[in-house]
Amino acid sequence: MKSLTIAGNNLRRTFRQPSNIFFVFIFPMLLILLLGVSFGGEFKPRVGVYADDPGPMGEELVSSLAGSGNLEITRIQEPESVRSSVERGTLQGGVLLPDGYSGILRSGGQARVEYLLRPDQLGQQVRTSVESTFSRQAVILRAARFSSGETGISFDEARTQAAAVALALPEIEVEVRTAGETLYPEDRGRFGQGASSQLLLFVFLTSLTGSVALIETRRLGLSRRMLSTPTPARTLVSGEMLGRLGVALIQGTFIMAGSWLVFGVSWGNPAGAAALLVLFSLTAAGAGMLLGSVFSTEQQAIAVGLLLGLGLAALGGSMVPLEAFSDTMRKVAHITPHAWALDGFTALVRRGEGVDAIITELAVLGAYAAVLLSLATWRLRRAITG
Repeated sequence: MKSLTIAGNNLRRTFRQPSNIFFVFIFPMLLILLLGVSFGGEFKPRVGVYADDPGPMGEELVSSLAGSGNLEITRIQEPESVRSSVERGTLQGGVLLPDGYSGILRSGGQARVEYLLRPDQLGQQVRTSVESTFSRQAVILRAARFSSGETGISFDEARTQAAAVALALPEIEVEVRTAGETLYPEDRGRFGQGASSQLLLFVFLTSLTGSVALIETRRLGLSRRMLSTPTPARTLVSGEMLGRLGVALIQGTFIMAGSWLVFGVSWGNPAGAAALLVLFSLTAAGAGMLLGSVFSTEQQAIAVGLLLGLGLAALGGSMVPLEAFSDTMRKVAHITPHAWALDGFTALVRRGEGVDAIITELAVLGAYAAVLLSLATWRLRRAITG
């Protein structure tokens, strides 16, 4: 019972500070959102179109841009608004059609169309889509002018015939296939690719940096005062361990549930995901306890905790996917618990497998947890009784 009381006090100390609330709950969700928006799934560049008096040919052009499926078209009333939006980055591109666009083309003139692009990869995507749309219309216009000049029919009639012929022509179909196993299947969702890596990164990092609370308890003499009461050392140690484990489980459960509810992230088999979370949380709690029992000042624990937390996460694939590592680096990465946990989530989420497929990963994480908790228990007992 005293162990639970000590654990409860540790939880209250952790979540009583507003900064901890931000870094434990809000910041991981913001990173999942940022990674999903930046790298996950399909993103359609936004293109603003100014067309005050485009006429039928201008409207056809805008409809073709919108119907290409590659762009998100927004009609804007002022040309300066298009330019400023592209400059600020709220639009990836802009198209400015001159007034009387259809009349200029019908009379045989050349319409000066201005389009603006961002100097990045999305800007190049916009350029390709816009140029292909204009090229298709230009082909029809050239055919209509030739037909009108040779046969004497009106330009509008010749353009209608040319458009009908263009629609009747067979289209070139491009089929894209993935050789081997798809690393990031489309049904995984844009936010699912970063959720598991951020879960492991923050659970481990929070446990390591949370070791300062254990150092503060020792520095203020709270541990010795508790030992002066009828409280054995094992109760104190188990209470500290449960407190560290409670923080890790609460944070991990929040990230899992929050990403599922808000972003639709799938975590695969529930039993397997829960087992990975529990064992990884035990590992993180053991590492945090060991750090808190070895160092004597909060500054030392924070510095080493950040270094180890971020370094092990980077090495274990929580910042760059393990698939991007070389064969040698993938083997090196598996000295970290992060890599084994990521392998487990990969089997559950990407391949849709069950608990039986991640027995090895669970066993390795269990071994990590047993070793770290044993070392932390031994070292903490010496630190508070020595």
